[in-house]
Amino acid sequence: MNSETLRRELMAKGLVSTDLCSDPVIQFEQWYAQTIETGSAEPGAMSLATVDAQGQPWQRIVLLKLFDEKGFIFFTNYSSRKAEQIAANSRVSLLFPWYALGRQVKVTGSAAKISTAESMRYFATRARGSQIGAWASHQSQVVKSRAILDAAFDEMKHRFLEGEVPLPSFWGGYRVAPETIEFWQARDSRLHDRFMYRKDGNSQWVIERLAP
Repeated sequence: MNSETLRRELMAKGLVSTDLCSDPVIQFEQWYAQTIETGSAEPGAMSLATVDAQGQPWQRIVLLKLFDEKGFIFFTNYSSRKAEQIAANSRVSLLFPWYALGRQVKVTGSAAKISTAESMRYFATRARGSQIGAWASHQSQVVKSRAILDAAFDEMKHRFLEGEVPLPSFWGGYRVAPETIEFWQARDSRLHDRFMYRKDGNSQWVIERLAP
């Protein structure tokens, strides 16, 4: 089934509470798998929002690489702008814009570095060029020209000409531990279906329908 046909079916069917899993991560896994099955481009692409010291929000697209019951994991340079902002204020939000299916998933929570061992396991799976690129780029820093960036890449490529490329000490993952997760399904007449999972006082997930 192509994405447009499925989108029309999902919009017609809508979303009701009885469709939802009690665990939002399992619910996310189902929607994520369905998005992948349709062949949608970059289903793991998510907007990450942080706030700087002046209260200015920032957004950028990062890629979801791993997720489990503890949260959603992305990787970056620990000296990047996003990393500096997370160090000052760990509260972030994520948005998965699955336009092809008329769906969104919104996450709010706190971001924290994962263990070096976890980062090493993922880094070992990256393409060699991406591994070398992590060493070559001083993410978010001013660079005067593309030629300088290319030269840095060539230098690192020569440095790691043989053997495995090691994990940079300044690069690794963050896990966003969710506090709320909202599932949004488009409907006709802008009367979209929205359900938010949030933790109650006993750290149990409560599901509430929200007005569109």
